[in-house]
Amino acid sequence: MRNFRAEDTIIYEDGQILVCHKPSGIAVQNAGFGVMDMECGLKNYLAKKKPGGEIYLGIVHRLDQPVEGVLVFAKTPLAARELSRQMSKGEMCKKYLAVTEGKPEKEEGVLEDYLKKNGKTNTSFVVQPGTPGGKKARLFYRVLQKTDISADGAGAGAENRYLVEIILETGRHHQIRVQMAHAGMPLLGDRKYNAQEQKRMALGLCSCELSFVHPKTKKKMEFHVNPSGEAFEGFRIKEENE
Repeated sequence: MRNFRAEDTIIYEDGQILVCHKPSGIAVQNAGFGVMDMECGLKNYLAKKKPGGEIYLGIVHRLDQPVEGVLVFAKTPLAARELSRQMSKGEMCKKYLAVTEGKPEKEEGVLEDYLKKNGKTNTSFVVQPGTPGGKKARLFYRVLQKTDISADGAGAGAENRYLVEIILETGRHHQIRVQMAHAGMPLLGDRKYNAQEQKRMALGLCSCELSFVHPKTKKKMEFHVNPSGEAFEGFRIKEENE
């Protein structure tokens, strides 16, 4: 993404934390030589604010590079420890919006699978319980809206798409993408797990809500963003203040 400035993604900042709306296509870290990522961009921003001072930026959690949404970063070791504790204990709530292809079997439900990661291909897949390396993955989904997309603008070749709310109970590698595809609800724009994907648009997945307890003040913090990707066009995304 040209002209990317990490400071432009900041939606909240204080002495302990930075909360950002990460765009799709930007890596959280380790993007590679000469490619900007969130970590490098935010460290540059902090360095400009405090020339010559010590810079600390803790990665608390991540989003896949194709996924947009809310991320919190720690600006102090205290914040990093406390937020990481909340993450590991399941006390940090993450809510997603996804656009799926394929009719959901139920309007809402729980998906529970065991996933195993293939490090060579950077993919995960569903395995039987008890498989070595398999980890339990669980999420809740709820269909919010359905829309018909016409392929030619005149009603021919119409296809159904679904706006789905997802709440993660675990945080496995590519969990939402793998579980939804396995359940017959592959994500629009997912070229890894949606075998029929040919539209070449950005992945229809957004981390739209994040809530946690502030590491110092102990105040409940909630942040919301609306997805901006092409996959979400045609749906009415509720504004937080409506």
